[in-house]
Amino acid sequence: MTVFGYARVSTREQETFLQLDALKAAGCTEVFQEKASGASQRGRPELARCLDALRPGDTLVVYKIDRIARSLADLLDILRRLERTGAMIRSVTEPLDTTTSMGMFVVQVLGSVAQLERAIIRERSIAGQQAAKLRGVSLGRKRTLTAEDEAEIVRRYVAGGVTQAGLATEYGVSASVIKRAVYRVVKPREYQKRSKV
Repeated sequence: MTVFGYARVSTREQETFLQLDALKAAGCTEVFQEKASGASQRGRPELARCLDALRPGDTLVVYKIDRIARSLADLLDILRRLERTGAMIRSVTEPLDTTTSMGMFVVQVLGSVAQLERAIIRERSIAGQQAAKLRGVSLGRKRTLTAEDEAEIVRRYVAGGVTQAGLATEYGVSASVIKRAVYRVVKPREYQKRSKV
């Protein structure tokens, strides 16, 4: 029987050290970790690998239940999968025991509370952004390139003969900065979709 750990943080800037230390202390011999939003469009490949690795009698340990599931429906899907596999789940910071009916109920309640908390945070964030816009505050990070540089980059990229990576090196910025500049002009709809994710 193996004790697996799963750690996740929402953004590339955050670190999983707190979770990793707690999972190691909980006896995890193998830990899967990723830096991605629970609602990420690209999914959670490390979670998928972790769930695939589970065998009957294994235990999956998480720091908090909201690290593994993005909604109650998602949590229930994961719990059903664990049940079919014959594995159990345990939280380092919450009293969970999925081997009893009451334990399953507690897990579901915690999942619902986490989903509500995320929804409230999102609503507050949107309300704050709207209020800032009304006050004339510019939202988002300050652009790395000037408008003139962006226009020149887009012109050269569209004309051909240069790559986004080559332009990034030339202007001393990351490839994602060049990609965003190009998308804003060449694929505005796709850029707007990406901005909302």
